[in-house]
Amino acid sequence: MKILITGAAGFIGSNFMYYEMQKHPQDDYYALDKLTYAGNIKNLDGLKDHDNFHFLKMDIGDTEGIDALFAKERFDIVINFAAETHVDRSIADPSLFLKTNILGTANLMDAALKYGVKRYHQVSTDEVYGDLPLGRKDLFFTEESPIRTSSPYSASKASADLLVMAYMRTYGLPASISRCSNNYGPYQFPEKFIPLIINNARHDRPLPIYGTGVNVRDWLYVDDHSEAIDLIVRKGKEGSLYNVGGHNEKTNIEIAKIVLKELGKSEALITFVADRKGHDLRYAIDPRKITTELGWKPKTKFADGIKKTIKWYIDNSKWLDDVVSGEYQNYYARMYEGR
Repeated sequence: MKILITGAAGFIGSNFMYYEMQKHPQDDYYALDKLTYAGNIKNLDGLKDHDNFHFLKMDIGDTEGIDALFAKERFDIVINFAAETHVDRSIADPSLFLKTNILGTANLMDAALKYGVKRYHQVSTDEVYGDLPLGRKDLFFTEESPIRTSSPYSASKASADLLVMAYMRTYGLPASISRCSNNYGPYQFPEKFIPLIINNARHDRPLPIYGTGVNVRDWLYVDDHSEAIDLIVRKGKEGSLYNVGGHNEKTNIEIAKIVLKELGKSEALITFVADRKGHDLRYAIDPRKITTELGWKPKTKFADGIKKTIKWYIDNSKWLDDVVSGEYQNYYARMYEGR
């Protein structure tokens, strides 16, 4: 099969590329990425010499370019990871999120319909559900949970999901959607929480923790997410929505302390900063549907996954140092210094 993976040079997209090419080496893979600040072509260096790997520098919002690409290649499967994803950036500038996450998705689906794609898959997020109260450990997001967004980022992803559903019903687009909990692992851009605190801790810099650090996230190791998407695309029901969660709930302060202990650093590095606007309290996913229908379960316990993740960033410190430069430094200063 011929498979297009958008956002392939980003964190989850690049990990998925490695997973797919190892799991299904018989297929041809087209990795598309605009290479914005979070898309790093070096993330795909390990694949560049494979005959079935092709890289395309392109914006999913480029209507003419996407149309020409689909007309030429006639893809069997399209998996859309391409998105602006950082909540703080969406609060500072919502417009880019609307253009990429909504209009870019529509552009891909228009081409998928026009050129007979057999399956379009939209990679979404549990953030479309809003949040859950901290004191109700019995509550989880299911596929039937209402959409209740908190940030421009989550609103843009929810809008894209609704658009996919509309294309399925109105035009008969053969599609599926997955909503995942917070991912962690190699190649994640260090504006995100776990690589940020790993990088700061290794340099003995303060670890900025929003509020009092009690916000809870359900953490999913990126390889487990890759396996879930692979199963959904190849074996999942057309028209279905699947929640993908890790059953690894941790508070932000817990994770900061785990990282500091693993690196042999003092908890004195923890620094509380002014809370994020509209900060969600707790995310927790019930993945029962994907487990029942496709047999998927998260394999990686957080205690093991976080050790592997920390080791990867330490072993690949040059990658981390190369990423933390230029525009990101300016952004980091805007978001955290002086709070």
